[in-house]
Amino acid sequence: MQIYLVGGAVRDKLLGLPVREQDWVVVGASPQELLDQGFKPVGKDFPVFLHPQTGDEYALARTERKTGPGYKGFAFHASPDVSLEQDLQRRDLTINAMAEDADGTLIDPYHGREDLDNGLLRHVSPAFAEDPVRILRVARFAAQFGKWGFKVAHGTNALMRKMVESGEVDHLVPERVWGELARALATDTPQRFFTVLAGCGALAVLFPEISREFGDPQTHSGKQLVAPLQALADSVARSADPAVRLAVLLRALGRDLGRDRRLAQAESLCDRYRAPNEYRWLALRAIRHEQDVLSDDPQQLLTLMESAGGFRHGTRWQQLLETWLAAGLIDPQRAERLEQARAAAARISAADIETPGLRGPELGAAIREQRIEAVQEMVA
Repeated sequence: MQIYLVGGAVRDKLLGLPVREQDWVVVGASPQELLDQGFKPVGKDFPVFLHPQTGDEYALARTERKTGPGYKGFAFHASPDVSLEQDLQRRDLTINAMAEDADGTLIDPYHGREDLDNGLLRHVSPAFAEDPVRILRVARFAAQFGKWGFKVAHGTNALMRKMVESGEVDHLVPERVWGELARALATDTPQRFFTVLAGCGALAVLFPEISREFGDPQTHSGKQLVAPLQALADSVARSADPAVRLAVLLRALGRDLGRDRRLAQAESLCDRYRAPNEYRWLALRAIRHEQDVLSDDPQQLLTLMESAGGFRHGTRWQQLLETWLAAGLIDPQRAERLEQARAAAARISAADIETPGLRGPELGAAIREQRIEAVQEMVA
């Protein structure tokens, strides 16, 4: 039995990045041998086990064979006679197909180190075309390593385009698309996720709302980002929150459309990929109230604060202000005044009402009137 560190851990060590998790491949062993050593099996479909002490994943070396469309259409073969090189060959990119033995020696049969040095995202073998999730992964790695200038190899982009044309992308399930999108939004160059998808034709299939922004592909040079992707790129320096970044992007889509259509397409995208409620809420509120936040009418501003949960969910209000800041719609001074106004209004309670005997709606109306006055004092 031989054990090798593989994949992202090896890649990140070579890049000098922190290694967050370690994956291992076991060559020359059977499932029973790992069970006998206390390893715990994970799931039923893959020969993957958890180490009894560290919890790291240990996978038996395996090969795979395409049996149907989509990312689930595979049959796996794991046995003691599968070599490390065979296991690495089934991986997506050369930079993820490196291994390290117990002595720290690099094992690199597919020249991942060279591609790492050259900043290339290159597929390992033609088997790349069998799994549509790999298109998303390439786009996400382009975003993750974009600040170092990583590019997709021409041959890999051509293969991805053929995959799109053959309909493989149509088999992607919402959870996988969202998973890679969410990870890309947390990178330093999230716009690269979408430009790579545009470059292979997958953007029109997966994100038609964004693809329409490119207009005629014959006239769009690609050298300059379309406005929504520029807004996303600009938001990186202003917020590290992926929910804020998505809201900035969705708010910037369809500026030639009316507000209701912009809301509808943002809602459609979030629903299609089953975005978590906090992402959906933020994006829709950022669009719906983008004019309200610019108003100096205290009653309109109070209504905005109420709608945004400013008196019940302070964090949501703060996140909404952060979104408009990240989008460049308001400046820090405006955001500070609005927060001060919200805080002043929030301090108004029934105890501040001097008129005796008020109950129910009348009391609520009196509190609201004083809150409007408090907001007016802060934004005047």
